[in-house]
Amino acid sequence: MKSTLYLKFIIIYFIFGFLSIFTVGALTTGLFSSPLNRAIASNLYKEANLVATDFLPKYFSEQVSLYNVHTQLDGMETHLNAAVWFVDREGKLITSAQSDSYPPAPYQIMDFNPAEIGSAQYDVSDYHGYFSDDVITVIAPVIYEYSPKGYLLIHKDLSDTEYLEDLFLRTTYITVSVIYLLSFMILLAFRFFVYHPLSKITEAATQYASGNLDYEIPVNTQDEMGYLSASLNYMSSQLRDMEDYQKKFVANVSHDFRSPLTSIKGYVEAMADGTIPPDMHEKYLKIILFETERLTDLTQDLLTLNEFDTKNLLLNREKFDIHDMIKNVAASFEGTCTQKKISIELVFATKHLVTFADKRKLQQVLYNLLDNAIKFSDAESSIKIETTERGDKIYTSVKDEGPGIPRNSLNKIWERFYKTDLSRGKDKRGTGLGLAIVKEAIQAHGENINVISTEGVGTEFIFSLPKVQ
Repeated sequence: MKSTLYLKFIIIYFIFGFLSIFTVGALTTGLFSSPLNRAIASNLYKEANLVATDFLPKYFSEQVSLYNVHTQLDGMETHLNAAVWFVDREGKLITSAQSDSYPPAPYQIMDFNPAEIGSAQYDVSDYHGYFSDDVITVIAPVIYEYSPKGYLLIHKDLSDTEYLEDLFLRTTYITVSVIYLLSFMILLAFRFFVYHPLSKITEAATQYASGNLDYEIPVNTQDEMGYLSASLNYMSSQLRDMEDYQKKFVANVSHDFRSPLTSIKGYVEAMADGTIPPDMHEKYLKIILFETERLTDLTQDLLTLNEFDTKNLLLNREKFDIHDMIKNVAASFEGTCTQKKISIELVFATKHLVTFADKRKLQQVLYNLLDNAIKFSDAESSIKIETTERGDKIYTSVKDEGPGIPRNSLNKIWERFYKTDLSRGKDKRGTGLGLAIVKEAIQAHGENINVISTEGVGTEFIFSLPKVQ
């Protein structure tokens, strides 16, 4: 990034400076020169027209002498710093006044045409070659007895205009230079507020890509860069948690597979080498069958969770009576309940209660909850399955009279492979995936499941389903 983004901004900065100076040099003269010449010419024309209208007609009426006219023109030349010519209608010089910086007036203006300026009121030229450099020329007619008797010409050198142009140009260049230097602060601001944070974010992305999820971006601002940095830090923490979870998941799966496989391998080897006599084979074959069923249950649970993990999970929703499903699931535990002398009490809100959901997955939800309740219930206890209607929802609860779940374990029971210390003592067959499957199935339907548990009293699981009217 150092050789691309920041370098691009530096190049843009210098290009901006070059274009600013070039634009000022190219446009300022053209934009300033014409208005300035027009303003000076307008002032000259007002002066010339005033004298030509109020004073010079008196010369033709012989009210003032030529000397007086010359004196007036001298005053104008001093005031305007210009060459002033008074000519008759044919262009023949009557009198003039000019400083040493101007050439003397011609006796006769060649090809004199008072209308050559046109409607512009002024002309910028060397005026028929009488001046070595261009001058601003204005012509004012002297009207006497309703006809022009002569003309007053004022020629002003462009040096004053050029001086003002140079002054304005220098001021403009200084202003542009100051703005250009001040704009350097924008480049510095970009470096400190955008480039540096972006460099740290890029470095963090590189660290994360290389597997270093412990790298943390310092967050010093509350702007978009700070928010992005905080988001990446949160992402890295989530990835670390996911990595830890994956390691824990693999360890748990390996442990739960290794234990039954070790038992099966040991008993088979013992029977094969004669350590276990033939008359004891039936006993240990039942143990091997039990461990095999554990592996089958674990594999099935993993496949079920994998099905929920896929984002393209499709639910086979259908309308069915949830009471019939509860009865069927409860009946499947008759043998187990008889052995442990556990009774199952069914309390239904109505005779029939129809929901719209995936029947197979909800059977598994109810089976897992009821299986857990039986495992953790003492002999001669009772398990209660109850349905309740609330608005457009059906709430189903499975309540046992077992030892309850410790408070510090309530938020962890939904984790995969998690087992409380109590379950590890009483339930050697469990995979620790039953409640994870339950939660995934209920959430796949867009519903919720909650648990209420008191140690020494019992545990109640409650989940919601949509009701069909």
